Amino acid sequence: MMTFLIYDGSFEGLLTAIYEVYALKLVDVRIITEKEESSQLFSTEMMITTNDDKANKVAKKITNILGSTGFRSLWKAMLSELPGTADIILSVVKYAISTGKNVIKDYGHPAVLALQETLKKLGREQHRMTAFVRFELAQDGVFYATIEPDFDVLPLISNHFRKRYADQKWLIFDLKRNYGIFYDLQRVITVEVHQTLPDNSPSLMRLDWDETEKEFQNLWKNYFKATNIVSRKNTKLHLQHVPRRYWKYLIEKQ
Repeated sequence: MMTFLIYDGSFEGLLTAIYEVYALKLVDVRIITEKEESSQLFSTEMMITTNDDKANKVAKKITNILGSTGFRSLWKAMLSELPGTADIILSVVKYAISTGKNVIKDYGHPAVLALQETLKKLGREQHRMTAFVRFELAQDGVFYATIEPDFDVLPLISNHFRKRYADQKWLIFDLKRNYGIFYDLQRVITVEVHQTLPDNSPSLMRLDWDETEKEFQNLWKNYFKATNIVSRKNTKLHLQHVPRRYWKYLIEKQ
């Protein structure tokens, strides 16, 4: 009989669920969130309460086998939020524990291969966000940017922007997940917005822009228009490098 372990969607919650798989000696098991479909005949469901002690024990065991890099790969895969990712991670962990070896590059194993494919997708989205994020200067002196990535890549891009824009305050807000990262010239902190406007847009994003920001945007648009050579226009190639769904981040496309 299939057993569904339902967890809160956090990485610590997943590690707790993996702990229970071994503690309860479950064989036919799937790990899902409440949002995922679990209705099957002849199956049971168990709600998993995140437990830091259990999660830490599993984390230590995984790190001992896969190393810190392998463990981080499992954490990164969770950021994809793709259905079935928890089951893939469980399969990789079970394979690693059964062999006692670092299997993170054993692409002959279907779960390891699926994990690497997930990481590739995540890596592409991470790269695009670092390339296409455009900041705008508000009257409070903070540079703001909004994004709506397919995956939860904010934890992966924070270090890039902290190093690149170390001398200015900035905030990157994920509209899809309703949280952001703010750099105060010393550290990057996570911020959340709970109050929204009637149109469901976070009120934080309704800002008054600095007058110089408007001038710079106009200058950039004029520069982009002036340097665009119509005879050399290759829309197909352009879309390969800059997919249309990222145009909303680019000032020159507004």
